[in-house]
Amino acid sequence: MNTTSLDILIFGAHPDDAEIGMGATIYKHTKAGQRVGICDLTHAEMSSNGTVESRRLEADQASAILGLAVRSNLGLPDRGLFMNAETIQLITSEIRKYRPRIVFAPYWLDRHPDHIMCSKLVDEAVFNAKLRNYKLDEAPVKVDKMYYYYINDHYEPQLIVDVSEEYTVKMKALIAYKTQFEAVNASADYVPTPINQGFLERIESQGKLLGQRVGCTYAEGFASKSPVHLDFF
Repeated sequence: MNTTSLDILIFGAHPDDAEIGMGATIYKHTKAGQRVGICDLTHAEMSSNGTVESRRLEADQASAILGLAVRSNLGLPDRGLFMNAETIQLITSEIRKYRPRIVFAPYWLDRHPDHIMCSKLVDEAVFNAKLRNYKLDEAPVKVDKMYYYYINDHYEPQLIVDVSEEYTVKMKALIAYKTQFEAVNASADYVPTPINQGFLERIESQGKLLGQRVGCTYAEGFASKSPVHLDFF
């Protein structure tokens, strides 16, 4: 068995995207013994607050809280993600390296253009990863399933996961990103942004609303572009 293989590989445009969208689901799976990894496409160097180094340290802390098996960063330019062969190849190689059963990407509609582009790029890479004549120096891999998580904008989910027991850990992972979510008015360089003006409270409210729909305390929602296979109801 490939010792680097993952059960789940999650792609995000920036460090904290995956935690926002599915941090509790990540922890639910790592707690159950599954190997979960995150690949951030950029270092979020265009963020209004914090630095590349502080964001890296925050991502490391969040990864430890969630129990990730691996976290990587492709170092692509923040606000410079575009559909091109080179970028698709980098993401494809990441999928082939870790050979996940399941891949997650941001939902294809979002207020942030980088989240939308990340979703499209991962779609292309998942498709290419299975082609045996694409990059002959790498072994092809067919991902069993691909799902999409919500970041800024929430649409009608097709799948809802009960994360009532794991939600406090998700919030701890998000709080690790202090430069992004804390309104540090004492700093002369501090810039008010949508994510440091009550964003964490809105995330928690969304989790409660989804939970209410399925009779639990907290939940996270996901989408799929293909039918979800069930043998029995």
